[in-house]
Amino acid sequence: MDWKEVTENPNLRDLPFKIELNEYGQIVMNPVKLRHSAYQGEIAHLLRAMAPDGKTLVECAVWTRKGTKVADVAWFSDERWATQKGKAEAIVAPEVCVEVASMSNSAREMKMKRQLYFEQGAREFWFCDDYGNLSFYDVNGKTECSMLFPEFPNKIDI
Repeated sequence: MDWKEVTENPNLRDLPFKIELNEYGQIVMNPVKLRHSAYQGEIAHLLRAMAPDGKTLVECAVWTRKGTKVADVAWFSDERWATQKGKAEAIVAPEVCVEVASMSNSAREMKMKRQLYFEQGAREFWFCDDYGNLSFYDVNGKTECSMLFPEFPNKIDI
């Protein structure tokens, strides 16, 4: 199964879970809690306010060599968005890919997602833990803050 088939399947449209595809084309479902959605919304709101000239997305599908992964929040520059906006999934990752911790996430999975997003051209990966603490990464590893959005807070309060 590919992402276009997933998005066009009427049986999968109203699932109460976040879904992704693994490298075998299998659907992976992840339930999320209210806190997860609150962090996701707050991060998206702040990104939109700080970069009104780009495009902020929630639940952004990104094609990777290990299947379609879905960043909880993403930010595209206008230039990159123009090359991706008509696609079912981004072939070139947004400049910023954000993952918010959920019950099913492991450190290994987050490391793999970070690597996969960078392989597809992401410039930064952000991780929001269960307490709203943000960690920022570029292709070389962890950084003190976002280089694209240096004023972005290190903690989100909900």
